[in-house]
Amino acid sequence: MLKISRTDDSDPAGRPVLKLEGQVRGRWVEELRCAYAELLTVGSARISLDLADVSFIDAAGLVLLQELADRDVTFVNCSLFAAEQLKGVVNGRR
Repeated sequence: MLKISRTDDSDPAGRPVLKLEGQVRGRWVEELRCAYAELLTVGSARISLDLADVSFIDAAGLVLLQELADRDVTFVNCSLFAAEQLKGVVNGRR
């Protein structure tokens, strides 16, 4: 399960932040893709993902995170697990 919530806080660059809690896997990967697309419709093309409470990322989740990194999404507060999973996948963008 993955909980996706938009925080009232912004990152240091003023980007809106989506906080992820749980596992980025299976059908939740598509839920994250939809949450990102929804932010695009309201004009927030540049966002940050807070990964502090992410406990698992499957292969499809890693592919999506790579796509988001390529779209200038920033990853903040990576859990140790998420940081390790993202090594080399998103070219050090955390």
